[in-house]
Amino acid sequence: MKKPSGTRAIVKDIIIVAIGIAIIWVGLRVAFGTENPFYVVSSGSMVPNLNIFDVIIVQGNVPFEHLKVGDIIVFNRPSGHDRVIVHRVAEILNENPLVIRTKGDANPGSIPGTDFPITKQDYIGKVEYVIPQVGYVTRILTPPINYIIIAVIIGIMLVKQFGKNKAESKNLSDKPLGEENPDKQNPVDTAELDKIPDEKYKEIGVKNNNSKESESKNLSDKPLGEENPDKQNPVDTAELDKIPDGEYATSAGTKDSKKLEPKDG
Repeated sequence: MKKPSGTRAIVKDIIIVAIGIAIIWVGLRVAFGTENPFYVVSSGSMVPNLNIFDVIIVQGNVPFEHLKVGDIIVFNRPSGHDRVIVHRVAEILNENPLVIRTKGDANPGSIPGTDFPITKQDYIGKVEYVIPQVGYVTRILTPPINYIIIAVIIGIMLVKQFGKNKAESKNLSDKPLGEENPDKQNPVDTAELDKIPDEKYKEIGVKNNNSKESESKNLSDKPLGEENPDKQNPVDTAELDKIPDGEYATSAGTKDSKKLEPKDG
């Protein structure tokens, strides 16, 4: 199977990462019920509860009718919808339809056209979580720094991928031919076997039979006891007891034992 080139592998990785980010982003939007659940505080109107560069997570699934005094909400500025404001609910101006007034914690009072009148059409969501000072990252990622960072990341991925491919190619070139599986025997080509005449098969069979017969003959011609010539026959002590004391000298049962003549008197 042909492996993808380095450039194609990088493109594939980038596509996978992009799809993953898109899935996560869509999932967050569904979970929090708003197009953008993350906002960065850009002014000090809510100090000390919310500071500049704090990241707030907004829950858009909280109905506008359920808001009460004291809730911190995110909404579009009523006059023009040109800015996103995060302030605290200060007063319920009307119950049906609901109209509210907000105020920044650090501001002396509510600002007309900004803090009121806030209606359901202006409402984005209620602040659920605050992540302090993470918004500093947004300053780093502003153009052109964000493009430089992206280019560096892609460059690192390319260098890493090309280095990996180069190492694999070197390992393959240094490996001797046929070393991939030394235990694997060469496959038999049946087409080549069909070309061998029948007489050749018979000749091979005769040679094999002759070699087996010669091995059997060598084994049969071998003298008995030649397997271990240094091993002597065992001595039967019962037979030795039957021989009178005067009939042997030296070691009994050996080839060098000598029969002695009985002496007179």
